[in-house]
Amino acid sequence: MAETTPVRILIADDQQDIIDALRLLLIDEGYDVSPARSPAEALERLEAVDFDLALLDLNYTRDTTSGQEGFDLMERIRALDPTLPVLVMTAWSSVAGAVEAMRRGARDYIEKPWDDEKVLAAVRTQIALRRAVRRSQRLQAANTRQRGATPAFIGETPGIRRIRQTIERVAPSDASVLITGEHGTGKEVVAAWLHALSDRRGKPLVTMNAGGLAEGIAESELFGHVKGAFTDARVDRIGCFEMADEGTLFLDEIANMPVRLQAKLLRVLQTGEVQRVGSSRLRYVNARVLSATNADLQEEIASGRFREDLLYRLNTVIIHLPPLRDRRDDIGPLAGHFLAHYAARYRKPLTSFDADAVAMLRDHSWPGNVRELGHAIERAVLMADPSAASVASRFFGLQRARSTPETAAPADLSLEDAERNFIEKVLARHNGDVRLAAQQLGMSRSALYRRLQQYDVRS
Repeated sequence: MAETTPVRILIADDQQDIIDALRLLLIDEGYDVSPARSPAEALERLEAVDFDLALLDLNYTRDTTSGQEGFDLMERIRALDPTLPVLVMTAWSSVAGAVEAMRRGARDYIEKPWDDEKVLAAVRTQIALRRAVRRSQRLQAANTRQRGATPAFIGETPGIRRIRQTIERVAPSDASVLITGEHGTGKEVVAAWLHALSDRRGKPLVTMNAGGLAEGIAESELFGHVKGAFTDARVDRIGCFEMADEGTLFLDEIANMPVRLQAKLLRVLQTGEVQRVGSSRLRYVNARVLSATNADLQEEIASGRFREDLLYRLNTVIIHLPPLRDRRDDIGPLAGHFLAHYAARYRKPLTSFDADAVAMLRDHSWPGNVRELGHAIERAVLMADPSAASVASRFFGLQRARSTPETAAPADLSLEDAERNFIEKVLARHNGDVRLAAQQLGMSRSALYRRLQQYDVRS
């Protein structure tokens, strides 16, 4: 869920010392801060820059007590960008002022002088929600442009046609959907489609790797925590369930979730009530839950690693994605899609594959499925001659990997490339099961997840 662009925050206040104090506080957190000394200057900046959050004073030099200037500014901001989170602040705090600010669309209310930790907690919470909504909107826009033609579903093999039909029938409901299949088959894309075609498409789609974190951290990520709940809990933090309220929560790698946390997840699915770590307060959330796994859950249940009652809460509908080797007629159309996509992205005049490239695409076993195909073609496009019209097979990077013994690293590979290749092979051997792969590699599951994140390898 990481964003690559900096978080931009607007601070509007007529007092320079207030702006300076907030600016120092927020810059230390890595935020990009823009100041404004008046409502007119704030609106000018908002029209020129796409901000993630606005911190607004309610009272300016013309009127120091009523807050009317701040309320008028909020109305103008809502007309410019109704999704922009606004935090209001004033030294003349009152219940009536807080109620009025919230009624006009403020997300939170900060009294001067403020507590730094509370300000940072409010800022982090609203930025997380803002960016979750933006991701959802991008997915919705992509679906509008490419409905029926997302990368994972290009092709007309019978299995893919049935999957498309199932998604279209199930998406408008709130039914829980369990998505199964090997790593790289497109489980995240199915989740995105289900959300984009649902009535929740205007709300956040929040994704969490359910097995990628230690148990205590995973519980905090899922349900949130309050300040002081554990050693590093310096501020309150909302979890993925609350971020996905009224939207969709996608739990990837669900089979790797610790059993104790499975029990807490089951309770939330049954009651809709979330309890942050360290808090006694229950919060009701309305989130549709989608989940995915590449493991055999019946085998996990038999071994005591997964709760059977939780499975029945998650698998109202099951969508199983076939491996790419079982839908070879779709390799050509998929490869053509990726070629067009990456040629446009990297501004290359590539329009086709040469004969050797076509043969290699057809003959390769694709243990990494559609994801591996996409990565191979992206690599080939990047490496291709800027004036070439066709992609050459030597740029795929597939033949070397197929002919190299799994336990040896080619002399012309770096240590990192050799480790990545070996991890990919072990994952493929275990059909993407991180637990079994970690056992074979002789490392903890968390250590393997760190390697997967480092090398951009997905299980």
